[in-house]
Order: sequence, then C-alpha cells, then structure tokens
Amino acid sequence: MGRPAAAPLGQAAAGPGGAYGLGAPGALPPEAPVETTTRLRPVRERRTGRTLAAAACAVLGMGLIGGALAGVWLAAAEPGAPVEPLGYAEGKELWHNAPVDTLFPRTVAGPGAGPGAAKRTWTRIVVAPDAACSPAVLAKGLLATLKPLGCERVLRATYTDATATGVITVSLVFTRAEATAQRDLGRDLTARLGQDVPPALAGPGTVAARFGAGQRASWWLTAPAELPVVVTAVSGFADGRTVDRPIPADQAMGKDRTDAVAQSGLGHEAKGMAKRMEFLLRNSAIAAVEENDR
Repeated sequence: MGRPAAAPLGQAAAGPGGAYGLGAPGALPPEAPVETTTRLRPVRERRTGRTLAAAACAVLGMGLIGGALAGVWLAAAEPGAPVEPLGYAEGKELWHNAPVDTLFPRTVAGPGAGPGAAKRTWTRIVVAPDAACSPAVLAKGLLATLKPLGCERVLRATYTDATATGVITVSLVFTRAEATAQRDLGRDLTARLGQDVPPALAGPGTVAARFGAGQRASWWLTAPAELPVVVTAVSGFADGRTVDRPIPADQAMGKDRTDAVAQSGLGHEAKGMAKRMEFLLRNSAIAAVEENDR
C-alpha cells in the first residue's frame, strides 16, 4: 500500500474522533495552524530501500570518520572550488522542496533525550508558515549573526511531550552560507550568543496556547557543519507559568541544579529536540542527493 501524501502545513492528520484522536480520554487537542497559507509544499515523499540504505550508510560513514558533526566532506570538483559536504547544496532547498511531515514529523522520538537517558516522544501541535528572517521569528543576536551569511527562511513548529506538561518550539533557519562559513558558525554557537533566547510559537486551542516570551525556560542552538541550517529549540511549561530567567540547556542539565526548570528536564528537552531535528535534516539531505542521482 502506498504512503499517503503529506498534509498541507498546519493541517492536522484526521483520525477517529478528529486530529490526534480528539475525544479519546487524555487525548491531545487538535493541531492548530498559525496561519491558513504557506509556501511549504506537501511534496509526496518517496523513500525506497536504496534511499534508506544511502541515508544509513551516510550517517554510519560520518560516525566512522569523526562523528556525525564532522560530516562527509567531498573533494572540490575544480581546483580552487570550495569543498562541500555531501547533501549541502540539496540542504539549501529543503525548506521548500521537502514535505512538511519530513521537516516537522508529527511525532518525534528522542531515545535517551530525557534526564537519566530516559526516552522522550514529542507530538507536533502547531506549525507556522515559512517566514522571512526578522526579529519576529529570530532572536536578535542570531539574526545579526546570520545576516552577513545570507539568511534565507525560517520554519517553525511547536511540540508537546507525552504528558502534555511541557512545550517546545523548534526553528529551522536556512541560510545561503558557504560551507567554510557554516563550519565556523557552528563552533560554540549558544555560548557565543549568550542570553539570545529564541522566540516561542504559541498555538490557540492547544496546550501551547500560553507559550510566550515569559514562559520560555530553556533553549539550545546548533549549526551542523554539513548543512546550511541553524536549528533552535526553546522549551517551557504547558501550564503558562512564567520563568524569571531562561537557562541554556547545558546549564539546565547540570547534576547539581534543583530549580524547577532543571528538575522538569526542560533543558534535556530543548537540547534533545534540537539534536534530533539536526539528525532528521541530515538524513533528508542525503535522501535528496539519492533522488537527484536517479
């Protein structure tokens, strides 16, 4: 049986009782679109055995030569031409070529992403249309850092955990940066930007309805060397409680911290989600290379 095409951005998957099984005891509220239009195209995803094998081999290869963040760097096609990681060029186009459910899966599994390496599962509840790089969707420091590199588009979605007690907004910031500039960008990005907390994306009618600037609790940023993308994640409590000072995820994950943000695992949530999204993007770029080679 063929796979159904991905739903348009912001449109929830319908099932018994509505989106996400609305009406069942303890079910999550339906997914809420922030706007009714989007330029992201719900392209039908075609994943063959050969595509999956290529993605698996690429990830394995990256690990064997120094870890996933080291990337697969190719020799320049011409003398003096800049080298690029495998899938780097394809990665620049993912923001409008990849299916919505590929960029922001309806559910995201995070093996070992919680405190004590606990498993985490996040469910998508809000998706926003792609947006221009601006202070409305990017933190001030990150926006200033990316402008010289060519900030292309920003895609955002908000997820909740399995208990619906925490929410987390993920942003995929696509740039036109050359490969060498991208490698430099990723070095200690969170530390260099300081208290540059990403904006939250709320969703009326969802558990993220009250997720705003004052509710941001912990965050993380990552810029993989293999893709012209910056991934940000900011987490908070679903009950709308305010947080005096958001904490970078690496600090919130400290063993000796006893504050509510640390004890709730929101630092683990932010960093775990950012890393998982980075992994998924890398696989999507490799799959695009395989598709183009046919």
